Amino acid sequence: MKKSLGKSFILSILCFIISMNIFSQDSVPLVDDVYQNFQNQDQAVERFSFFFNTPNRYNLNSPYDWLDSVNQYLSDAIKRKDTVAIRHYMLIQSQVYYDLGDYKRSSNISSELYDIKDKFNLDFKAKLLGLMDSTFSQLGLYTEQIDIRNEKKELGIIEDIAFYDIYSNLGLHNKAMKDYIMQARKTFADDDLFNLAKYHNNIGNYLRLDNSPAVALKKFKEAKGHLTVFLNNITLVKTESELISANSLMGIIDGNIGKCYSELGQFELAIPYLESAITAISENSKGKFSSEIVENTLEIANCYLQLENYEKAVEYLSSDLNSNKTDHILTRNRLLSSYYDRTGDFQNSVLYLKRNMRIRDSLDTNESELRKQQLATVMGRDMANKDATLEAQKQDLEKQRLEMSAQDEKINLVFISLVFTLLGFAGLVYAYLKSIKNQRLIAEQKHIIENSLIEKDSLLKEIHHRVKNNLQMVSSLLSLQTKNTRSKAAIEALEEGKSRVKAMALIHQKLYQNDDLSVIEMQGYIESLINSVQSVYKKGGHNINITIDAEGVELDIDRAIPFGLMLNELVSNSFKYAFPHNEDNGKIYIHLRKQNGQEGFFEYTDNGVGLPEDTDERAQSSMGIRLMNRLANQLQTHLNVDKTSDGVRFWFNFK
Repeated sequence: MKKSLGKSFILSILCFIISMNIFSQDSVPLVDDVYQNFQNQDQAVERFSFFFNTPNRYNLNSPYDWLDSVNQYLSDAIKRKDTVAIRHYMLIQSQVYYDLGDYKRSSNISSELYDIKDKFNLDFKAKLLGLMDSTFSQLGLYTEQIDIRNEKKELGIIEDIAFYDIYSNLGLHNKAMKDYIMQARKTFADDDLFNLAKYHNNIGNYLRLDNSPAVALKKFKEAKGHLTVFLNNITLVKTESELISANSLMGIIDGNIGKCYSELGQFELAIPYLESAITAISENSKGKFSSEIVENTLEIANCYLQLENYEKAVEYLSSDLNSNKTDHILTRNRLLSSYYDRTGDFQNSVLYLKRNMRIRDSLDTNESELRKQQLATVMGRDMANKDATLEAQKQDLEKQRLEMSAQDEKINLVFISLVFTLLGFAGLVYAYLKSIKNQRLIAEQKHIIENSLIEKDSLLKEIHHRVKNNLQMVSSLLSLQTKNTRSKAAIEALEEGKSRVKAMALIHQKLYQNDDLSVIEMQGYIESLINSVQSVYKKGGHNINITIDAEGVELDIDRAIPFGLMLNELVSNSFKYAFPHNEDNGKIYIHLRKQNGQEGFFEYTDNGVGLPEDTDERAQSSMGIRLMNRLANQLQTHLNVDKTSDGVRFWFNFK
């Protein structure tokens, strides 16, 4: 009982898992429907872009489904008289017919669009001309194909016109190969594996068509090696279009390898490659007509015939090849004739032989002369193109020669300039070295001069210091003399002399205390001078307010000494005579400034009792006034005196 329950439980779980798997499979969304997406586009231009940018567009829907939709869209556009939509749908229609292998109908539609090509943009023209190029190739209209390629070159769609594929189609496979090698190899890099594979495959195909299957086989295997590395390179990002192109090329290469083995009589080796080729090409070009599929199918049938597997051979010969190409029809008829001959049905064998004879007779009468004319035209166009290319190369060479000549002239000029530059540089180096030598001499001399100046400054300071000490000694002697003198007039004279000596000593003191021995800063000097005078005359508590305005004024010693003596006299006179009653509101104003950087202006005022009325008579006998006038003469100026109702004003200009 327990075992049966366990089995039931396990069966229930299995049923649940299976149902979940079925449900999950049903719920997986379908792959994007390209055909439906095409129909969902709103405008003709959008459908046009979607159609041409979609690889493997016939994956789910056949070209006939697409053709039905395009025909309906075209009909609606014609009814609306929408010329833009009509042109876009016509080119899509032409491409679908080409994909179906209906090259004549595709050519007719393209030719109709070609008549109004001037109305299209470059992208539309490129697609139209590319389609016409391929269509004319399939139809064997090689002259028209060359005209299309000339136009593509003029528009800049291609760089040069190729003739190798046309030569191959006309049977000149060896020449086609040589031209291809010369033109194609220079168009891609050595590490471009996909284009290397295409390159070796094409060379191998020309060799195979030229009846060299053994040599061709090596080229095809080399091409397959490059393409295998390209597809297996996981570091290289590939688009869907690139993958489809690569897988389709792999199928073409396998087909060519199979054909080579067949031509070499190795039929059993050939069949797997041919079958692999049909599968790869079909998967990557679904719905499109492919000559490669037809040729590989016929080649498999031939292999089975040679291996006497008639059942398989007739199976492939009976498949719907859907090809109107003469070569395919001739090959199929030949193989069917061989099959019937081998199976004893000689009547059908003769029937297919007669069909081929009629086709060949038609070709001999209708196409032989046409092929000759086409070959002559192609070769003539090729020669003209080569002549034009040679002429262009000559012009390029001449241009390069002129450029090289101009370059040589530039090089010569540069060389001459370089020589002069080197000479100039040598001169500069020489001048630099000489300047360094001169700078060293100058530095040495400067050092000597600076030392001399320092020594001189030291000596001058020492001199001024000694002069100041000597003047102080004179001042001290005058003080001693004053103590030994009883005469009041003599004492006053000695005090005045002492004050004047101090004024001069102060000048020398300021000089040796200064860093600059050539000038004296007057604001500080005047303040020191006033303090010195006050120490002599400020007795009895004179409360005199003294204002000094001489900030920033500097005088040399030749002007500072007479100026100091003159100011000493003026301040002394103010202290002695201007304020006899010890007024508390006594004021002295001393103003000294430079004007325009050259002239100086001095002004001295006080608000004392002023000058007496007989000042002019006293000026002749007063030593102080006579001294000030002489000092003014020494300063090359004139002392001006203004008598005011409130005090006195002395002023003068000086240089």
